[in-house]
Amino acid sequence: MGFMDTLKAKLAPAKEKVSDLAQQHGEKIEHGLDKAAKTVDTKTKGKYSSKIESGTGRAKQALDRVAHKDDGTAPPAS
Repeated sequence: MGFMDTLKAKLAPAKEKVSDLAQQHGEKIEHGLDKAAKTVDTKTKGKYSSKIESGTGRAKQALDRVAHKDDGTAPPAS
């Protein structure tokens, strides 16, 4: 067994724990992302609105992947 195999085996329980937490608290996390994006957009006076929106969308997609929502049960990203 190589180093990467050993590392993957040891990280598997942590990955499942993170996935479970993302499933349980996904709405709270998304709300926090939206709130942070709005605050940053306000502080930058809208100068980076498109980049903030893009980054927030990507973060939400990553959250869905971590929570295993990308198996066809989640609505498509807009």
